[in-house]
Amino acid sequence: MMLRRAALIGCTITSGNLWSLLGFSAKVPTWPAVKVSSSTGNHANFTSIEEKLSCRKLAGYSIRYRAMSASANATPVNVIAENEEQVQEFKQLNAVNDRYGGVIVEMSEPMDPAAFASILRASIAQWRRQGKKGVWIKLPIQHVNLVEAAVKEGFWFHHAEPNYLMLAYWIPEGTHTLPANASHRVGVGAFVMNEKREVLVVQENTGRFRGTGVWKFPTGVVNEGEDLCTAVVREVKEETAIDTKFIEVLAFRQSHKSFFEKSDIFFMCLMEPLSFEIQKQESEIEAAQWMPFEEYAAQPFVQTNELSKYIVDICKAKEARKYSGFVPVPTSSPFSDEKNYMYFNYRDLNGQ
Repeated sequence: MMLRRAALIGCTITSGNLWSLLGFSAKVPTWPAVKVSSSTGNHANFTSIEEKLSCRKLAGYSIRYRAMSASANATPVNVIAENEEQVQEFKQLNAVNDRYGGVIVEMSEPMDPAAFASILRASIAQWRRQGKKGVWIKLPIQHVNLVEAAVKEGFWFHHAEPNYLMLAYWIPEGTHTLPANASHRVGVGAFVMNEKREVLVVQENTGRFRGTGVWKFPTGVVNEGEDLCTAVVREVKEETAIDTKFIEVLAFRQSHKSFFEKSDIFFMCLMEPLSFEIQKQESEIEAAQWMPFEEYAAQPFVQTNELSKYIVDICKAKEARKYSGFVPVPTSSPFSDEKNYMYFNYRDLNGQ
């Protein structure tokens, strides 16, 4: 029940029944019995509170409760005594509403784990009364001491980044509908052919191909916030020092449980070389060269690997102008103001 400067005449409020009245489950320090000062009006609140509290006459204290704002930013509950040394304040976690009926908490200040647990329980109780659903707590790495307290209250790990951990909690009964963590990693590969029909290939000194003698196309992983057409240009440059221009996506492959239980989407891209002098990346590349396309395709690994054979066939068809891939076309989106691309067969769509 929300009470703004509500007043009772001759009613004593103790620490326990005040906390219960306001709906908090956390234990709080004990303060002296409080007589709520009288004021005019708001007699309806007197009746409903009187039903919950046992009253006896004392003097010298007043109570004030301030409700949470609509934005879900926490506001304290104050018990104010005439003697300022006896003021008690109980805070809730600062939070903002998300778009799906939940709240997001970003912890920025250090806190004792026991105090955090009490405030967290009080906050959940308040959010439950407000009809909130999901609760997200973004916990910076420097506040790792609060993880155990949150987990004991029912939070689970949603995802982690280098500098924070995201915890999640579901208030309503039943199965939660919170979105899962990102499920895929995105990779790129580069088919780069010069005018001599030589393809750019590398041998890696790390990973599954280390020491196998297999020559492969340059590959890599798309970074967060990076377009795949930009990522593949970067990867070729890093591994071989060759400058390239992105032409189109030739094909893509999806696989599952390829990296710490995550799925993987790999895009094979056609690139045009803009430079030709190779300087291999020392940290990851054992060797790099321009190799005749037929020699690359004749490798035993390529001949016995179905995926590699398909890539070779697609590249041959593209060279013969019998295949069209997906080109990036800048588009706008109602969901973001950022630049984004739609990849599709632009040539056939426009009758070219």
